[in-house]
Amino acid sequence: MPAMLEVRPHTQSAAGLVWPLAEFYRLRELPLPSLETLDGPALPEPFRALLAHPRDMTPTLERFHKGRLHLAVLDRFLRGEYYHRLVALCLDKQGSPVEFGANCINLNHFPCTARRLISEEYVPLGTILADFDLVHFNEPQAYFRIEADALIQGALRLAGPRLLYGRRNRMTDAHGRVLSEVVEILPPLDCATG
Repeated sequence: MPAMLEVRPHTQSAAGLVWPLAEFYRLRELPLPSLETLDGPALPEPFRALLAHPRDMTPTLERFHKGRLHLAVLDRFLRGEYYHRLVALCLDKQGSPVEFGANCINLNHFPCTARRLISEEYVPLGTILADFDLVHFNEPQAYFRIEADALIQGALRLAGPRLLYGRRNRMTDAHGRVLSEVVEILPPLDCATG
């Protein structure tokens, strides 16, 4: 089993592994939490089934939790046409968070009506892609185990530090253009079901 990596904010490889989440840590002048990379098969179930696949997370989590999801945007900024946001995906009825993450969305590659929905900050990107029938492909880049720090604990409503599982994913369109880079971290199951 790989040892936990002590990740520092300016470690290029660590920051790259969890970019764009690392950008929010950099802007807040916070160190990145400790993490270790894992191969997809090394993820324990049910996290392997929820993370190690080339599908969108929104419908995957909606099926698993048997409920619709909405966004809770915790922070955001715009750099040109690149919209960065720090989010929690929450169950509509219970309001409990079932994912924490960050993404960088290239707004240039979305139709105007989809861009409007993205900017309204309620409908998850996976739902928008499905609703607009936008052909896209998920390319998971890495899987990891991460220690929940105060930022992650707050977003996922955790009472203290926990080891969590996540992935970094790239979404591309039919022309190979990057639509979004996203880091997706799941809460422990005892916290995610509301």
